[in-house]
Amino acid sequence: MTSPRQKPTPRPSSAFLTVDPEKDGKQVGFLMIPHSPHDDAWGATRIPVAIIKNGSGPTAILEGGNHGDEYEGPIAICDLIRDLDPGRVQGRLILMPANNVHAVIAGQRTSTVDGLNFNRTFPGDPRGTITQQISAFVSDHILPLGDAFLDLHSGGSSLDIIPSAIVEPTDDPQLHKRNVAAVQAFDAPMTVVIANLGEPRTATATACRQGLVTVGTEMAGAGTVTLDALKICRRGVANVLDHLGIVRRDKPEPRRGDGQVLELPGTAAYVYATADGIFEPFHANGEKVSAGQPAGKIHCTWDPTRPPETLHYAADGILYGRRQPGRVRPGNCCLIVAAPYRGVLS
Repeated sequence: MTSPRQKPTPRPSSAFLTVDPEKDGKQVGFLMIPHSPHDDAWGATRIPVAIIKNGSGPTAILEGGNHGDEYEGPIAICDLIRDLDPGRVQGRLILMPANNVHAVIAGQRTSTVDGLNFNRTFPGDPRGTITQQISAFVSDHILPLGDAFLDLHSGGSSLDIIPSAIVEPTDDPQLHKRNVAAVQAFDAPMTVVIANLGEPRTATATACRQGLVTVGTEMAGAGTVTLDALKICRRGVANVLDHLGIVRRDKPEPRRGDGQVLELPGTAAYVYATADGIFEPFHANGEKVSAGQPAGKIHCTWDPTRPPETLHYAADGILYGRRQPGRVRPGNCCLIVAAPYRGVLS
């Protein structure tokens, strides 16, 4: 039996929408958050929001720009805003391509206003900093409108990740089953269960707590737009909207994924830098690796008398992601290993 949805009680907030979620047709506007910096006493931060509503049916919320240096998802969402005919919709789409808007404009992971990582601020604070106010409005006012949530990420500037659709873990077995079905409908080259080491402050963890069918992605990254990943993302979004019955495809798409489900096996999945220097990886994404195997070296090129430090894998699996910048400091994530999923899928 599915647990009842845990809809939050909306907290007092000065934020407001310029679109009406209950109005039919297509609307494009903003979430407005009053913002009073030095140069704008009564200004506002504007987060773009589009509503496409027609007939009766479920509501899907699509989020992009959770991190400002991740590009494929926001492009796919903007395509829908511009091109989707409301007559093709059976239900409602809430489209938010640039939620961490100050970071999106700057092309960086974290907000330029308060330095926060939007995806570590949920459920937010409606009286906090700008980033906390955005996540609070999404948590209190946007997610409760939805039946499904698609959070479209990529590896950003620091990681190059195999394009994949992501399952957010949940303690609700029926929701888990629906999450897996929706993620497999996305039909990425790879399906990965990512628990973020139990982190509860992400958008997808919050959506699961509220009972929404939740789909995440990691679409390549490396601080650029990858053509193959963008194609996978556009196709995957269309697949999920068809799966949910909100926007039916003109004709079914053949499945392309191999059906394999992987996971990040806890802390052993990550290989961290142990020294200041330049990281030399030993393997390409997708290669099989094993625990104890040398993973790469860190070179101190400004002190050639210092021998390189060798890093080692702590888990068996495949190399799922690699750090993009060569320059590393102690604690930087250099490599990520994915292993076969050990949990129950249905």
